[in-house]
Amino acid sequence: MSRWENYRASRTSWGINVLGSFCVEVEGSDGTVGFATGFGGPPACWLVHQHFERFLIGADPRDTNHLFEQMYRGSMFYGRKGLPVAVISVIDLAIWDLLGKIRGEPVYKMIGGATRERLDFYCTGPEPTAAKAMGFWGAKVPLPYCPEEGHKGLQKNVEFLKKHRESVGPDFPLMVDCYMSLNVPYTIQIAAACKDLNINWWEECLSPDDTDGFAQIKQAHPQLKFTTGEHEYSRYGFRKLIEGRNLDIIQPDVMWLGGMTELLKVAAMAAAYDIPVVPHASGPYSYHFVVSQTNCPFQEYLANSPDGKSVLPVFGDLFLDEPIPVKGYLDVSQLDKPGFGLTLNPAARLIPAQYLLTPNPERPLGQPAVEQKKSADQGIVNGVVEEIKNLSTS
Repeated sequence: MSRWENYRASRTSWGINVLGSFCVEVEGSDGTVGFATGFGGPPACWLVHQHFERFLIGADPRDTNHLFEQMYRGSMFYGRKGLPVAVISVIDLAIWDLLGKIRGEPVYKMIGGATRERLDFYCTGPEPTAAKAMGFWGAKVPLPYCPEEGHKGLQKNVEFLKKHRESVGPDFPLMVDCYMSLNVPYTIQIAAACKDLNINWWEECLSPDDTDGFAQIKQAHPQLKFTTGEHEYSRYGFRKLIEGRNLDIIQPDVMWLGGMTELLKVAAMAAAYDIPVVPHASGPYSYHFVVSQTNCPFQEYLANSPDGKSVLPVFGDLFLDEPIPVKGYLDVSQLDKPGFGLTLNPAARLIPAQYLLTPNPERPLGQPAVEQKKSADQGIVNGVVEEIKNLSTS
């Protein structure tokens, strides 16, 4: 979107935040509650209630693969990518949180256990010097100008990156986020123009759909690292990105991809090709995943302070106890709480979604009643998923 002057200053200017956030509670028949948050706002709440809820009420929460497949395949005619899969992601994360609380285990213990004692972070934000001062091992900055601005724009991009390289010194790792704004010729050109700046990796130069394009830029610059993945939404798309071996890191987002259930499948594919997985943002949901995987060397911290010069919780004041990196790392012991270990802040600004979900009685939406399973053999989880609640954040 940087090609348009009036939308260049910030991503919120073109509406990246227009949907808002939403939260899902999944309650077991024993009263245990799993909770997760993600993006989607009121439309996401509507999808949970009008569509996905039918697959969950009365289900065994241990059947994560089964539940995911039903939600994914049941929404393929309008989904597969974007908002519907992001909604499935939040439901899936809430189910994993529920399972961890029932079992009294952190999620990372249920998906492989710890592979290290501390988790190291790089920082994405506007000020690499601040990231370095806060102890992060590296910093990532957004590329401000696009191919449509021609040679002058290219020169401005090079000067922008040169300024940041000079500010942090020659050895501090510096990454560039292109947010799918480039094309193949421009990527090849700017990578060559910045060869002396020691860029650690070039991120999302192209759309994740352009697998041929990634092959071309890797062929042109085999010694450089290229990454993508935050805007890919399924294992099927990642299969195309992985099998070509043209990417040096993949960056799925657990809050967009389909949740922990789908992320584990993508990570297994990447491991077979020895391609590292470094999730995009998503705070503690990503932390639990990364510490459990041998091919996930570190994690991104997305600067959440107004000026990008301090470390604040990724989810703001939504939780009372969100773990955050200190001096660029996080002790894994801080994740040793049931589920994702997050306690909802009672003072958080949540809006009940009932007003979105109750149709006008004069014009009913005709949602079929959902029959609950009634089974006495639900094993260790003490029953079935009993209730789904969704909330929209202001």
